[in-house]
Amino acid sequence: MGDRQLLDCTLRDGGYVNDWRFGSEPMMEIFQRLVTAGVEYIEIGFLDEREKFDPNRSIQPDTGCYDRLYIDMNKGSSMVLAMVDYGRCGIGHLSPASESFIDGIRVIFKEHLKDEALAFCSEVKALGYKVFAQMVSVTTYTDEALQEYAEKVNAVMPYATSMVDTYGLLDAGQLLHIYSILDRYLQPEIKVGYHAHNNFQLGFANACAFLECDTRRDILADGTLYGMGKSAGNAPLELLLMHMNEKQGKRYEANQALEAIDNVILPIYREHYWGYNLFFYIAAATKCHPNYVKYFMNKRTLSVKRIMELLGELEPARRLLYDARYAEQKYIEYQSVACDDAGTMAVLREKIAGRRLLLLGPGRNMERQLGRVQAFIARERPLVITVNFVPEEIRVDAIFLTKSKRYTQMMDIKRRGLNKKAKIIATSNVTRTAGGFPYVVSYEKLIDKDTEVSDNSLVMFLRLLVELGAKEVSLAGFDGYSKTDDNYFDQAFEYSFSKEKADYFNRYVKEYLSKVANKISASFVTDSYYQI
Repeated sequence: MGDRQLLDCTLRDGGYVNDWRFGSEPMMEIFQRLVTAGVEYIEIGFLDEREKFDPNRSIQPDTGCYDRLYIDMNKGSSMVLAMVDYGRCGIGHLSPASESFIDGIRVIFKEHLKDEALAFCSEVKALGYKVFAQMVSVTTYTDEALQEYAEKVNAVMPYATSMVDTYGLLDAGQLLHIYSILDRYLQPEIKVGYHAHNNFQLGFANACAFLECDTRRDILADGTLYGMGKSAGNAPLELLLMHMNEKQGKRYEANQALEAIDNVILPIYREHYWGYNLFFYIAAATKCHPNYVKYFMNKRTLSVKRIMELLGELEPARRLLYDARYAEQKYIEYQSVACDDAGTMAVLREKIAGRRLLLLGPGRNMERQLGRVQAFIARERPLVITVNFVPEEIRVDAIFLTKSKRYTQMMDIKRRGLNKKAKIIATSNVTRTAGGFPYVVSYEKLIDKDTEVSDNSLVMFLRLLVELGAKEVSLAGFDGYSKTDDNYFDQAFEYSFSKEKADYFNRYVKEYLSKVANKISASFVTDSYYQI
């Protein structure tokens, strides 16, 4: 049976959490604790030629910077590593290994770049470094591609090659199947590693299964202190140390890892949470890049069920290659349910004819300036319509609903409050739990496909009013967006990116109001950034 070893990559992979800003002294403490614990491989950071030397970060432009940082530090029996994301650090930024504190270089690369990256590995090896070839997204490789990869690796003869489960998709059976192919075709001297991500809470379990497999080859598993790392985090190193001591007869000083966690990692964890959550579960379950999940969840218009359905409709070849334009295209396609709304439009046109209209939004000024709104209603006796919320203090005639996520949240308030009889005007993308809505209008006709956020609900309703022939409307609770204050009285209504895009939202609505001013006049009952 071959040797089983551990590799810590806290200072590298963990750096995604805090922008690699650990601080000089904390980095030294982590390093020395890991050396004392007896961890065989310690990855101290990223090499990226675009960066500048910073003694408080674990990402540096060249190997010489690490020499300056770790001068006089004792490596013990550990091998010191740094990582290069292929294409981001040229060979000229690596000094010969004999002149460097670093012993080995891990080179990560996607499948389509493997030939160029392996050629780079040969150059790194020629400088005297132990080279680790890191297969990003190993789940994208077919069995045939794994065999081809192994044969190409044999031509380079790196110190090790590693299976990187970038999106946390593997279970133990799949992992061992991939390993079995590599083990069959790789030269026996080449070590094989495994780097887990914890999207399915399987990082530690998979690492244990790998470390316990029956193989003559030397193998190693990656871990980080407290599982610190990108996305859902990694296999916790302290658990791997414990497991190896109990199951493999190792003698790691696990308490040293606990000291590093207590002194350095926990303060970071309290400020920058990482680990398993619903977001990363969805990404792994649908085999999609996490940015797609983020994009659709940030819309705050879709239920989780609908997000899962939408992700399932992405082209398989594009799921792990994030493209924001493609995401918006698919979002619009998914929301654009075919709808013949001619009959509904005729009824609505008749109902609003000759009526004063008041449209209510969920901005904070609905609470702050409620007296203005109530006085307006008492004086003008308008037809009152809300957008995506149900007020508890004001009786309304109708609710304009554009967001599936709001539906079930609103219905309970509607059932219990004074707006039980309010009619719902729903866009065709919203699905009712049972039956149909009284009025359904075409979602596709109301969205603006030529702007960044295509389904602004206020603009959608104004577009509807223009189609219905309304000449004027009064607005309350449409505050616009502030970069500093909360924009809604209930944060569930907030776009997750509303503060950073405040200027865009405000400008977009003001420009629309100006554009349609000759068709419909809009006045504000409550204060708003949208006022022209």
